Amino acid sequence: LLLIVAGGQAFAAAMPSKAPDEVRPLLEGMTVPDVVVSDTDGAPFSLKALLMQKPSVVLFYRGGWCPYCNRQLAGLKDIEKPLSDLGYQILAISPQSLEQLTSQKLESEFAARLLSDAKLNALNAFGISYYVDDETAKRYKGHGIALTTDETGKPVLPAPAVFIVDTEGKIQFSYVNPDYKVRPSPALILAAAEAIAK
Repeated sequence: LLLIVAGGQAFAAAMPSKAPDEVRPLLEGMTVPDVVVSDTDGAPFSLKALLMQKPSVVLFYRGGWCPYCNRQLAGLKDIEKPLSDLGYQILAISPQSLEQLTSQKLESEFAARLLSDAKLNALNAFGISYYVDDETAKRYKGHGIALTTDETGKPVLPAPAVFIVDTEGKIQFSYVNPDYKVRPSPALILAAAEAIAK
């Protein structure tokens, strides 16, 4: 663990886990640490400041190259209006570089605001990052997929996750699954958001 001080508040930032089934995500009732992410315009900003504006559905995904992620992002369009009517914003965070994120935005229109976490600040802080084993990294590279690496040079991915966060930065709902093929349905996310909004 690494101790980080942000805005006078100290918190332990987890390093990536050794495997997806060893991640230690933040739990309901915990407060989101203040980390820096970037949007498709390249502007770095505080994720916590963004979360304070509206209750948020925060989705972590592997990248625009992942068909399961794209299917999940596309499915959010079905619940975009009811979520918006409830006052929620949808944020989708991936470890993709700004360039990769921008080209993904140009290719498709998603309900979510796409954010880059190329420095892995948010992935580590939410406790969902893990190191990709050499064999898998080699296979992805063979398909032309460039994974983000940390300071050790090892590639890192997030276990796909959905968090619902209130304007105080407290997690009200979380869904994290180490199997990247399994995602919560839009109906489940909407039901959780509706229950929290009551």
